[in-house]
Amino acid sequence: MGKLEYYEERALVASYMKRLYDRRLTTISGGNISLRLDEEKFCITPSGLDKGNLTPEVIALVKFDGTNLTPYIKLSIETEMHRLALLARSDMQAVVHAHPVYASAFSTVMPCSLNTKLTAEAYFMLGEVVNVPYKRMGTNDLAQSVAEHIKTHNALLMENHGVITVGTELLSAFDRIELLEQAAMMTCIASGLPGSHNLTAERIKELDDMKKS
Repeated sequence: MGKLEYYEERALVASYMKRLYDRRLTTISGGNISLRLDEEKFCITPSGLDKGNLTPEVIALVKFDGTNLTPYIKLSIETEMHRLALLARSDMQAVVHAHPVYASAFSTVMPCSLNTKLTAEAYFMLGEVVNVPYKRMGTNDLAQSVAEHIKTHNALLMENHGVITVGTELLSAFDRIELLEQAAMMTCIASGLPGSHNLTAERIKELDDMKKS
């Protein structure tokens, strides 16, 4: 039997899904990860399997026209959201969707009150975070809304749902999930600390200039 097509990439996706679960950033049944393979297709975690115990063989291959190249694998209900997000951001290679507790709690607040300006790292990596208005999970409406907002943001909350990030590689998309959860936790903690303050406008401008360089 020949080597599994895109074995390394599918193994990478499976390993990061395990990290997501091990870090308690999602549940066994929740969350999904996708990775661009080339101009024509991407791979994505499946539906209905233990997210903490995936193997390369169960990572689905999907064309950007929506065709499932692995019809024996049940696609995630959020495949369309990943497909449109990758199409909307040709500069990004990976998408991570998860349900971290603190950040997801902030998805219940409209407009978004999660503060990314408490630390330089959070602001530099996440920028401003917005809360995408509620659309039922797994729907085309949600996929289209996320794709529209992801054009100008690297991290989003989805109202009463969870979070989604993009990255130039899987590591940076995963990093943004962790930073988003840390920023949510810090927002909760800092709100009760006398003297807690955001980065100044001057420091924010310096970070914005760094992004452009």
